[in-house]
Amino acid sequence: MNSNTAASGQSPSASMIAIARRQERQDQIFHRLTQAFSLLVLLALAGIIVSLFINAWPSFAKFGAHFLWYVEWDIVKGEFGAAIAIVGTVISAGLAMLIAVPLAFGIALFLTETCPLWLRRPLGVAIELLAAVPSIIYGMFGLFVFAPVFATYMQAPLQSVLGGMPLVGWLFGGAVNGLGIMAAGIILAFMVLPFIAAVMRDVFEITPPILRESAYGLGCTTWEVVRKVVLPYTQKGVIGGVMLGMGRALGETMAVTFVIGNANRMPTSLFSPGTSIASVLANEFGEAEGLHFNTLFALGFLLFIITFVVLALAKWMIIRAERSKGG
Repeated sequence: MNSNTAASGQSPSASMIAIARRQERQDQIFHRLTQAFSLLVLLALAGIIVSLFINAWPSFAKFGAHFLWYVEWDIVKGEFGAAIAIVGTVISAGLAMLIAVPLAFGIALFLTETCPLWLRRPLGVAIELLAAVPSIIYGMFGLFVFAPVFATYMQAPLQSVLGGMPLVGWLFGGAVNGLGIMAAGIILAFMVLPFIAAVMRDVFEITPPILRESAYGLGCTTWEVVRKVVLPYTQKGVIGGVMLGMGRALGETMAVTFVIGNANRMPTSLFSPGTSIASVLANEFGEAEGLHFNTLFALGFLLFIITFVVLALAKWMIIRAERSKGG
């Protein structure tokens, strides 16, 4: 009797031990799988960097650091410099962010704070649909629809009014044809606006309602609630959304190729044609060979470095903000 009881008492503990071991093995397998996925991403990133650098090395070895500020781009003579493409990339992306970030902030603020409930969902869906539009559609719109309107109703009036002013008049010189650095910046702003607005809207919505209600209960206005409650709480997400848009603007290819003018010369005004790293790659990669081929890889490597620096600065800003708040 006692032996049967003892035997029956031991069997449940043995089964529990077996279940615990099986669950431990499953946890280990899951841990190793997720670790492998993470390492796979790092390996792919390292492979991209190494392949870019290996193919770009002949250009770096020939031109050295001079490649960064050299403006010559002569395929026949084999003389190449990245300065024009770098300047065009930075200026067009910077203009896009100057236009897109305030608009995206206003859209996100309206959707989360003041928009009627019946309108909030349709507008949110419309913004998400804009983010799904292919870049070549933006480029075609920019070339065939936006450029003529921009030339007639913006470039010509601005040039006639501001073109002769001292100090700032040179910014509005150049041919009035709707193409150029400014047009590329505006089209890029159209493209990155839905991404930034969607991210800002999502992070604004995660602010606990009790924080908003407490601020309103203290007599704060809507702007004070946003500035003193919502923005500090969602700072990381807002910076992340802005950097996501910045990365998209820096690396955009087809839309910029349509409207930037594709001229390998240093831009002298906002209306003058220019080029960017992505547009140079799109226009010339198919026919490149020899040193020209290696130089295009060098431009791609520089674009990667520029994007990495931007993301690193964003991370530094987040860490500095956390430290200033005692985080």
